[in-house]
Amino acid sequence: MDCINLGRRWRGPWALPKPVEAVAVVVFLAVGFSAFVAIGRRGRTLGQITFGDSTHCDFPAIFNFGDSNSDTGGKSAAFHRLLSPNGNTFFGKPSGRYCDGQVLVDFIAEKLGLPYLDAYLDSIGTNFRHGANFATGGSTIQPVDAKIYGMGFSPISLDIQLLQFEQFKARTIELYKEGGSSYIKSSLPRPEDFSKSLYTLDIGQNDLHCGFWSMSTEKQVLASIPYIIDRFSEAVEKLFQLGGRAFWIHNTGPIGCLPHTVTYYAPKPEIRDKNGCAKSPNEVAKEFNRQLKERVSQLRAQLPDAILIYVDVFSAKYSLISQAKKLGFANPLDFCCGGYGNDHVACGKKAIVNGTEVSGASCSNPSVYISWDSIHYSHAANKWVANQILNGNLSDPPVPITKACRKQFPL
Repeated sequence: MDCINLGRRWRGPWALPKPVEAVAVVVFLAVGFSAFVAIGRRGRTLGQITFGDSTHCDFPAIFNFGDSNSDTGGKSAAFHRLLSPNGNTFFGKPSGRYCDGQVLVDFIAEKLGLPYLDAYLDSIGTNFRHGANFATGGSTIQPVDAKIYGMGFSPISLDIQLLQFEQFKARTIELYKEGGSSYIKSSLPRPEDFSKSLYTLDIGQNDLHCGFWSMSTEKQVLASIPYIIDRFSEAVEKLFQLGGRAFWIHNTGPIGCLPHTVTYYAPKPEIRDKNGCAKSPNEVAKEFNRQLKERVSQLRAQLPDAILIYVDVFSAKYSLISQAKKLGFANPLDFCCGGYGNDHVACGKKAIVNGTEVSGASCSNPSVYISWDSIHYSHAANKWVANQILNGNLSDPPVPITKACRKQFPL
């Protein structure tokens, strides 16, 4: 049995007046224009598509779904706490992120003027007034079965994250209907915010890792992609049914350039590209992204009241790796925290090696490393990537995230 789970799937339902005197026309247009401007200044919703003012979107909240690339504490709260040196560079302490600092969704929140997202699974000191993060490290798009879970992936796959969101929304609305105490109003989104929020998705990398670990050939991994894309599409449709209208969708990165991948899958130089990355995993990632982009395009036609923006994170990350030296980074295939060899000591953990306890410690200067722990990007790398993708240069359509609330119509 491979990583494809053939279990249940979501199935959603889814004359002009006569001319008047010139003076009257002028007055009418002036009044109408004034009203239009007034509406535009405070934001409005037309045809279930959220509009902000002429300069930026006023998203009241962000709801994120994904894996460790955007996890802000879900897995750490649910299973085991991520320890120092994770989080130390930016937060000065562990923050539940698989990084020494911020992940991409943190930079999204900053760009939109919103607080960092708390993890839905974290019950201590959290506030969901401006959104919630349902991502957990190790999550997949496809539903998890015993085999996938046994390989170390999170049981909280995308379908489970959506069930959590559905309950979160339903219970929030119930609490507001019951009167909504000051605590509720200060810690949960307003019911009307759900249709005006930004829905971000950054997931898929683990599905491809799962394929490489459980299947014997690249051809088999490629054959599994349509099933995974179908599950992703159903997730977007489900979020639309639940009120989501603005979607910011990341493709998957160059997994063949992760030091972990290179170490285990491409030890021989002849199966690497000019940057030292493993060729086969990157080709699979490119095909996944091609099919994802095509499906997002189809969803635009299927869901005309939705705004779906596809973001080419792969290109941003590969560009960073290609220009590492020029941009002041160290060898992109090196990493800062933890160690490999015959004995692997994970970042922030301890292990007994040859009778001696050793720690997966951090390097002295994380800011010069692209990879934090051989699988996840460093704070410095995430910041660079965020600067490339949030301005719209790598988006389809080419829309900056500050204007991702508006439908783009051809002129």
